[in-house]
Amino acid sequence: MPKLKTKSGAKKRFKLTATGKLKAGVAGKRHRLISHNSKYIRQQRGTKVMSASDKKTIMTYLPYGL
Repeated sequence: MPKLKTKSGAKKRFKLTATGKLKAGVAGKRHRLISHNSKYIRQQRGTKVMSASDKKTIMTYLPYGL
């Protein structure tokens, strides 16, 4: 059997935490920020932990983990 390829976009966008959770940067922070309120902008800082259902999908793109 040939080796499976990792999706290049997925390896750039996601990281695994030490406990095995998947974290990613939050969306909606690139442009058009003037139309969002301060609370939204503040809450979108940093990274977020992905939900279990999203993790299941994303891990199919990362056959050997990160």
